[in-house]
Amino acid sequence: MSSCSSDQSPSSSACGNIPLTPAQQQAAAVGAEQDWAAAKAFYDNLVSTKRPRPPKPQNAITVAVSSRALFDMVKDRKIYEEEGVETYVKYQEENENVPLKPGPAFYFVKALEQVNARLRELYPNDEELFDIVLMTNNHAQVGVRLINSINHYSLSIERFCMTGGESPIGYLTAYLTNLYLSADSEKVQEAIEAGIASATMFTANKDIPYCDKQLRVAFDGDAVLFSDESEQIVKEHGLDRFFEHEQMNENKPLAQGPLKGFLEDLGKLQKKFYAKDERLDCPIRTYLVTARSAASSGARVLKTLRSWGLEIDEALFLAGAPKGPILVKIRPHIFFDDQMFHIEGAQQLGTVAAHVPYGIGQKYYKSKPKDDTVKK
Repeated sequence: MSSCSSDQSPSSSACGNIPLTPAQQQAAAVGAEQDWAAAKAFYDNLVSTKRPRPPKPQNAITVAVSSRALFDMVKDRKIYEEEGVETYVKYQEENENVPLKPGPAFYFVKALEQVNARLRELYPNDEELFDIVLMTNNHAQVGVRLINSINHYSLSIERFCMTGGESPIGYLTAYLTNLYLSADSEKVQEAIEAGIASATMFTANKDIPYCDKQLRVAFDGDAVLFSDESEQIVKEHGLDRFFEHEQMNENKPLAQGPLKGFLEDLGKLQKKFYAKDERLDCPIRTYLVTARSAASSGARVLKTLRSWGLEIDEALFLAGAPKGPILVKIRPHIFFDDQMFHIEGAQQLGTVAAHVPYGIGQKYYKSKPKDDTVKK
């Protein structure tokens, strides 16, 4: 007897091996719409609730975060590794009324919710909002402490996926995930290979204040927003050949990288604020922080963004200089980079960094920051 799979597509049967007929697919879609209508009616009838109704998943920008990215669970993880799952679950139950401390993704999530609040003021009935999903392989018994911690910090996280020790990666597509953040590098690698924008979160080594009125997101260029095609030239043929290649291909757009879609999502929301004449007071600001040189290889990057119809608020070409000091000035809620030495430099100076394990650079640098959040 065959076992059922948890990641079947909408066009397959419950066990994923018998395709649904067009009529069955249509019936399933109608059923989903009815379920959503019922959920909407439920929230609309809660007159006294202060919680905003979650957006419809098809309209939302879904950011899935693991429990160890959202909260500081280093001590908890140590108990799990050294004493086993039963002791771990018992510990969580005994401490379920003790809020977990913020983890590396916490202030990023808070900033997303601040953007949502501004959008709801301007567009009360619009559902193109951020939707945060807690995606964790924790057991359901641990859920009470996670819920209590979320409520303690007044986070608007209504959708959970707790897989009881199994990998949650198969559910990312079902949850219509636009971005996945985790402290587990292996799960992030698996998600990247599945075509989902993902990054491994690292806690900063020192605390720096974050802007509480503006979401700030910093991106590296090659192998993050763009493909690694140019980086391959550097690694295999050196800088001189790279500069020559970029100048020859200045008017040829780079292929997209794993985080291009998330920048596009941010851009769509920015335009909503611009439409209300709030460009100067927009609660989203994006940054390109690249090791490229402006004069010798910057034009292709900017022309690529233009060809995609995307804007970047600030572009910083560092010509190989360290990124850490610049990031201290920016104070982003999150910084995405594919190179571990840039992650380390950012981390040491107080920036929450997220490693994108994509491209040829992964073959050349295997060091990892000394950060307990990535321990298995």
